[in-house]
Amino acid sequence: MLAGNMTSARQISLVEVPEPVLPSAEILPGQIVFQPEMTCLCGSDLPYFDGDFEGHPIEYPQPVGMSLHEMVGTVVATNGTRWTPGTRVLAVPVGQRGLYERFVLSEDRAIALQPGLSDELAMLAQPFGTVVHALKKLPNMIDRDVVVLGQGPIGQMFNCGLRNLGARRIIGIDPISSRVALSKTMGATHTICAKGAEAAEAVREILDGDLAEVVIEAVGHKAQAFNDAVEVTRAEGLILVFGVPPHFIDGVTLRAAMWKNLRITTSLHPDFERTFPLAMQWIAEGRVNLRPLITHRFALSEIQTAYEIFRDRIDGAQKVLVVFPSWKAQ
Repeated sequence: MLAGNMTSARQISLVEVPEPVLPSAEILPGQIVFQPEMTCLCGSDLPYFDGDFEGHPIEYPQPVGMSLHEMVGTVVATNGTRWTPGTRVLAVPVGQRGLYERFVLSEDRAIALQPGLSDELAMLAQPFGTVVHALKKLPNMIDRDVVVLGQGPIGQMFNCGLRNLGARRIIGIDPISSRVALSKTMGATHTICAKGAEAAEAVREILDGDLAEVVIEAVGHKAQAFNDAVEVTRAEGLILVFGVPPHFIDGVTLRAAMWKNLRITTSLHPDFERTFPLAMQWIAEGRVNLRPLITHRFALSEIQTAYEIFRDRIDGAQKVLVVFPSWKAQ
């Protein structure tokens, strides 16, 4: 079977590897052999492709199977009791090592698909689940004025979620015009095409002279946007840091945040018991329409091109799907 192989920066190929072996229930119970059929790329996959992870060089070759983790597919074998062979699920591999045609996974790292929901939308319950997990940490959002820094797929999902939670004004900010062009479709009430640090005056114009009560930093690994978030947050406001920062960040204006008496919270690692299923439920019920985020689709054999399109945000790329040969059987 095929698996991903990253041997140098910005180079990924497919190699033949042995089929996975399901351990016996006596040795390691509750395991499944999972067969990915449709996946999509995430910003957290890019550091492994680019060769730089949170300011630290990546060593190559990377472990075989890097890097995918947003996927739907089929349970083809199990030594546990939660799933039966043939069940289709959303699954999240450990450590993002999901670029295999089949791999062994704990049965607890999978959730059921909602009947009638397309694979494309069911798969988006994984990234949207991370957003729902973060939204659960916010106060009552009815009538709040919010800024979302970063209008990539995650920022757009925050727009949708905040609209559902009753925010009054949702301002999407991003320096890439193709991204802010999508924001109002995804729930933003206003957009600003600029970097966050350059947007404070435009935010004041929208918010009648004030800054945002809540600011969500959804920029991601490459750019340090904490200072931008401080810049557009009003005194006594709240910053939710969602984009994963480097281990160490030079020049962070923590003093400026303290001067404003800001509250700062973070979010990572949603649970499989409630949050991912809730995200799937929101999508299935039509509370959020994530379909406009699906912009590109490639076969597994085109994985190099898929990564390049996603990395360089070519042709308005948001969510870039990768289809495995096994998906054709569904």
